[in-house]
Amino acid sequence: MSGKKIGVIDYGSGNLRSVCKALEASGCTPSLISEPSGLSGLDAIVVPGVGAFAHCAENLRATGLWNPVREWALSGRPYLGICLGYQLLFESSEESPGVEGFGVLKGRVVRFSDPALKVPHMGWNTLSKTSGPLYKDLSNAVSMYFVHSYYPVPADSSLVSAWSEYGVSFAAGVSSGALHAVQFHPEKSQSAGLALLRNFLSTL
Repeated sequence: MSGKKIGVIDYGSGNLRSVCKALEASGCTPSLISEPSGLSGLDAIVVPGVGAFAHCAENLRATGLWNPVREWALSGRPYLGICLGYQLLFESSEESPGVEGFGVLKGRVVRFSDPALKVPHMGWNTLSKTSGPLYKDLSNAVSMYFVHSYYPVPADSSLVSAWSEYGVSFAAGVSSGALHAVQFHPEKSQSAGLALLRNFLSTL
């Protein structure tokens, strides 16, 4: 595990320092990837992201990473998306009408619509119906840390690897082969988040 080459995609829209520290604490030495040539020789990529859907898409295009990262995800190579790195896998987002996502997974990203809810959804929340390698040895009611106003609605619900609830039941994560993505922030989720990152690394 420790010898695997992990690239964290740096396109100006991620909480990179905390993601890298969490990966280091989980047993690897990640590299920051800010241009397409940096993808060569990697065993896996981690795509973090905070902020607006359109801004993240724009920054990925500006760095030349949009197509290489999309093709990586489509190819079935190991991918871990966090927050916007999860949402970008889908076709579109209500947050940014007319802006295309990677379209690797069919579905769209929608906003929490209940006016009684405080948005963004921020803080610890419980996962349920967890499945797949990321959640190995984790409680089926493990709590993770969320900060988001939008969430994906996958067209194929069988891809959902974790659910959570905030006024509505929503897909907190998906897995498809070597592609994994989560709406919560493992790097902010203390021991449970580090365990999830170790589980991802153990799949490589």
